[in-house]
Amino acid sequence: TRTTMAFTAQKCGICFQPPSIVLIYKDHSQDKTRRRVMPVRNFSRFSDCSVAAEQLKNNPRHKVYLEGVSLRQLQKLYSLLRGHLGGESLAESLEKFQQEQTIDLEEDMNKLDDKELAKRKSIMDELFEKNRKKKDDPDFVYDIEVEFPQDEQLESCGWDVESDEEI
Repeated sequence: TRTTMAFTAQKCGICFQPPSIVLIYKDHSQDKTRRRVMPVRNFSRFSDCSVAAEQLKNNPRHKVYLEGVSLRQLQKLYSLLRGHLGGESLAESLEKFQQEQTIDLEEDMNKLDDKELAKRKSIMDELFEKNRKKKDDPDFVYDIEVEFPQDEQLESCGWDVESDEEI
């Protein structure tokens, strides 16, 4: 069993001509930085970016190199390529992707189908991971205690009131 990864992804980008995903990675066995070009085939402006990203990430030829690249990053690259194929500028494609990846706090997620709900959950998971403080972060503090101001009038809520009413 391998205990350490043989490759560490450093940068991942896209090339429009010819359409390909480009990965800059560190090869630990030879202590060298390398570039891997993965051609994008059978992809059009009507293709599903999530499916394409999953297929690439699970492709036996590229899987070990892409371990450190998130599915979301690959989806973004495919969405930029799809936009390019549809005649959008890079700025337009980026803006469109940002809008798709933003959680609308007013949205009723109970009304979403499974695919859309999974998409929102993955956005929230990624945001959580990005903002989470880890033990080795320089500003990590263990067991933070926060004092909440008591001078403000506390609001009472209907469900705060104790009752013996059966539910």
